[in-house]
Amino acid sequence: MEAPSTCHDSAAPSLWRDISLSTIIAGFVAVVIGYTSSAAIIFQAAAAAGASTAQISSWLWALGIGMGLTSLGLSLRYRMPLLTAWSTPGAAFLATSLPGIPIEEAIGAFLFSALLITLCGVTGLFERLMRHIPSAIASAMLAGILLRFGLELFNVMERQWLLPLAMLAAWVAGRRLWPTLAVPGVLLTGVAIALLQGQISTQGIPLTPTLPVFTAPAFNPMTLLSIGVPLFVITMATQNLPGVAVLRASGYHPNSSPLIAWTGGATLLLAPFGGYALNMAAISAAVCMGPDAHPNPKRRYTAGVFYITMGIFGATVTGIFNALPSALVLALAGIALLGTLSGGLAGAFEKSEQRDAAIVTFLLTGSGITLLGIGGAFWGLVAGLAVLKITTAKAAS
Repeated sequence: MEAPSTCHDSAAPSLWRDISLSTIIAGFVAVVIGYTSSAAIIFQAAAAAGASTAQISSWLWALGIGMGLTSLGLSLRYRMPLLTAWSTPGAAFLATSLPGIPIEEAIGAFLFSALLITLCGVTGLFERLMRHIPSAIASAMLAGILLRFGLELFNVMERQWLLPLAMLAAWVAGRRLWPTLAVPGVLLTGVAIALLQGQISTQGIPLTPTLPVFTAPAFNPMTLLSIGVPLFVITMATQNLPGVAVLRASGYHPNSSPLIAWTGGATLLLAPFGGYALNMAAISAAVCMGPDAHPNPKRRYTAGVFYITMGIFGATVTGIFNALPSALVLALAGIALLGTLSGGLAGAFEKSEQRDAAIVTFLLTGSGITLLGIGGAFWGLVAGLAVLKITTAKAAS
């Protein structure tokens, strides 16, 4: 794989030298966002396939191990915060589409989807597509993806005002007094207030590793078409495309084809254990790409080190997240993404000739609509490119 020139220097990468408290906290926040926002959907999808309790735990194990190893491996390889994630829209699709389908056939569909994703990476098709997306459109997509998190920071104040307001005040003070530790200060403030209010309970949190369960795949052509192909399209259009766009909008420009190939290959290995789809992360990765993670962009890659714990102690991590009040999680996610959201907005509207396309992309992506089973991020990209093509042609004439 070709090493990118951006955010790379002659010094050999050293995980222990480059790691810092702020990057560890950024990685933790990314885990919080990923788990608390969609772990329940994973359980629903596995249950829809008729999975046993042990198999459901195995799904979480496979996804966590896959995200941990690919995030850490790719981040070390490229010295960029290259985080991966499970496909949340894919899980939502599976939760509604798997009832009545044997779990063995579902595993076969996961393998088929993973094969298609791997081929997109190996052939370079995905990278060629990304070269035609202007930075303004990518930035607008990033801002649209993160918009609901920024809004939820203030929406949650309507239900419980003290906790998010105190966390926001801690962030403002942190940006003024200790910018690199602003987000860790927010987390500590939130946990302290939640403890004083008695909103955190640590009882019943399991402390044992999760064990994988192998399920032999079965290949039914109809299941491959009805489950495998839509899962492939959803993962590529709503996950990998925004994930790479977030990278580029944040100033990182790796060759995306090897990244897609690695996530597809990892899914091929882990699908028999329940790893239905791994992809480049967008929302959770954005936490690790801004200046709050580390002022030096070359050292932000160390945020991926926290992900490896997700798979090994997946049940423990889930128990910890479930112990946190929802207001704390929503406020933490929104505050952690404020810097990246503002950067995306600045990049989207920097060039006057691209603002019409950028605003369409931003609003359509942020709307959260779903058309034909595909989310707003994909349609925002399509609409923005169409508007840019039309307005550019008009200007040229």
